[in-house]
Amino acid sequence: MSLQMMYITNNPQIARIAEKYSVDRIWVDLEQIGKKERQGGMNTVQSTHTIEDVQVIRNSIEGKAKLQVRVNPIYDGSKAEIDKVLKYGADIIMLPFFSTTKEVEKFIDMVAGRARTCLLLETVGAEKNLDGILEIPGIDEIHIGLNDLHLQYHMNFMFELLSNGKVEEICNKIKGKGIPYGFGGIAKLDEGMLPARHIIAEHYRLGSTMAILSRSFYDSWIADDMEEVERTFKYGLGEIREYEKRLEKESDAFFEHNRKVVQEEVESILKVIRDKRK
Repeated sequence: MSLQMMYITNNPQIARIAEKYSVDRIWVDLEQIGKKERQGGMNTVQSTHTIEDVQVIRNSIEGKAKLQVRVNPIYDGSKAEIDKVLKYGADIIMLPFFSTTKEVEKFIDMVAGRARTCLLLETVGAEKNLDGILEIPGIDEIHIGLNDLHLQYHMNFMFELLSNGKVEEICNKIKGKGIPYGFGGIAKLDEGMLPARHIIAEHYRLGSTMAILSRSFYDSWIADDMEEVERTFKYGLGEIREYEKRLEKESDAFFEHNRKVVQEEVESILKVIRDKRK
């Protein structure tokens, strides 16, 4: 079964193109609280999406793609924010940057079964408390956020979490509870510091069901040529889907070899990063 592909945008034209070429989820990103402090100075985008964008995107897509909304971490205004997101038509609501069972329980109670719930596991606290969190009823899926999580572990490259076995350890715990899960983002098939084809094969080895099409796949923040957007999604996503068909037929030996390749490539990337800092 193909990975559920998610793409972050508040641009109605891009959302329609992404949906046309079978992106499974259009993602509106409302998270702002604490993000600048955590990721300041990094090559990351601080979202400027607004809650009104939820309604705009809902009215822009046909319904083949689901509308996913990342809200803010739990704060005093969470209930009002979640209620409004639901009013505007979100299919899936994602809670970021939680650490405790109490935060997850509050989130589940606030959604109250009105949409699917997705936890974005991206803190050391959430990982340490995962056993207890997995006992909470009402969690529909979990995505492992490699960017913030690798920062919390003071690592130099987010896919170090994949090569050192940490992602596999977390996936196995979630799998044991029968909850769908995914991790990280991917670029075009042969692009990215760690080529996407190797990451996608790890998704299949680990039983992942979803991945983010990252800024490296297409950066909607600088989009000004809709023909280029169309080509990127048509051919870029098409190549990924064809590769997935191959992976469905591959042997265990193939996936074990790919796991070792990922370890080697990540170590090479880390060496380059360390050498630049000397």
